[in-house]
Amino acid sequence: MSTRGQVIRNTLFSSVGIYTEYFLGMLTSIIIARHLGPSHFGAYGLVIWLVATGVVITNSGVASAVIKFIAELRGSGRDAQIRSLLAWAWRVQAGFLAAVLLAGTILFVTHGQRLMPGFNHTLLLVILLATTALRASYMLNIGIAKGYENFRATAAIAVIVSPLNLAMILVVWWLDGPMEWFLGTFTVSSFIFWWISRRQVAPLLPPAEGRQPLDDDIRRRLRSYTALVAVTVAVNFFTASEVEVLFLTLFDTSASAGFFKVAYQLSSGALLLVPGVFGALLLPMMANALAQGREVASRRLAMSTTYLTALAAPLVAFGVLFAPDIIGVLYGAEFAPAALVFAGCLAAGAIATICQGASSYLLGADRQRTLLVVILGCAVVKLALDVVLIKRMGLAGAVAAYAAASFLTSALLIGLALHHSGARLQWGRIARVALAAGLAAAAAWLARSHLPAIPLLALVLGGMLLSAVYAAGTLLLGFWSAADLQHFQQLHARIAGGRPAAVGRLLDWAARRAGAAA
Repeated sequence: MSTRGQVIRNTLFSSVGIYTEYFLGMLTSIIIARHLGPSHFGAYGLVIWLVATGVVITNSGVASAVIKFIAELRGSGRDAQIRSLLAWAWRVQAGFLAAVLLAGTILFVTHGQRLMPGFNHTLLLVILLATTALRASYMLNIGIAKGYENFRATAAIAVIVSPLNLAMILVVWWLDGPMEWFLGTFTVSSFIFWWISRRQVAPLLPPAEGRQPLDDDIRRRLRSYTALVAVTVAVNFFTASEVEVLFLTLFDTSASAGFFKVAYQLSSGALLLVPGVFGALLLPMMANALAQGREVASRRLAMSTTYLTALAAPLVAFGVLFAPDIIGVLYGAEFAPAALVFAGCLAAGAIATICQGASSYLLGADRQRTLLVVILGCAVVKLALDVVLIKRMGLAGAVAAYAAASFLTSALLIGLALHHSGARLQWGRIARVALAAGLAAAAAWLARSHLPAIPLLALVLGGMLLSAVYAAGTLLLGFWSAADLQHFQQLHARIAGGRPAAVGRLLDWAARRAGAAA
């Protein structure tokens, strides 16, 4: 199978897994937020954030190393060393996990009353520890599947477990359960995720009897990579994730924390569902490309940045334009203050998403020290901005701090990746896609006053209009290459049977024009 075909196949499977898990996860979050209200949802969100932080610290360097080095060993024909790699990874993960569980226990014993006043801290601690261990193991299994570029397995896990989790949440909601009950279902679903992922990954591994020890060079690079990436990923997550929920809880109100939790989760979920589907493929794809040569990886860096921009641009246009309607439909009038926060988080998060190709290149090229310096420097800036701006401006300060840090980090990462790779961004194509998104947003804005008064219907029609104008704009402005358009023609013929014919004629015209321009 060609590289382009493999990428499309993996993107489709990745789409199934990510769309299923995050769509149902978002629906679950909406149900919980509506049931608990802003204040209690802020407390719930803080516990979830603490679990996510523990998982990231536990797997910070290990999961990334598993993805990179499995892909590298496969690309160089050394599959027999993969089991030795995984044995090493499991030992390192166990050490990180022990440290995380100890730190979590100390945190709840000493500061639990301040962070979560009025709740059963013993129960919350048990949930925190058990869920962290289960989710960390599950995410490492996902890393193994990604290293094999087997996104069919990740899709199967999501399709099986996510509906079960939603069903449990609906039962708790029907029984009018308290926050602790919702956290209990989170723990049960974590166990199911771990168990299913373990069964999905087992057939991918090479036979145990053919196991070979790791090469000395791989072992040395593995230790260096994991140590540097562990610090980089942990610090990056702590500063780039919804750490504002913690600071808003400490310096403002739990209701403000709930508003930010809703806005951040919705924006990050939307970005993961659209450009993030492609971004999930980048680290193994870039590691594989670097094994083939720097020139191949440079082309993929430029290409991935362009396509991530193309995927993010219409999403940001739609989200910013219809933010009040989106929040109102999903969460209700009680969460109306989260609309502007959502628009800001979506725009800032899109900038970070677009630079995923750059960060994947730096990781694949063993530039962990460079990444570490950038992440640590930006972390200091982010934390300082969070403390100062949230104390002075509350919720608006949280959005400003998040946006400023996202822009700074992304600009530095893209600049460094271009410097080390020698690649050049496709500025002409990026400008065309930005213009297409601007025209689509303008068309939707002009049509807003003529859309139905029913918010959900207005969102559907407005989204359809914006998408249609954007798609037509990218074709008319010459964004897509001849190879891209040929694939679109094949998909149109195979999936839609060549209907509508007008779309087929438009694709034919665009393909001929792109071929002539090339």
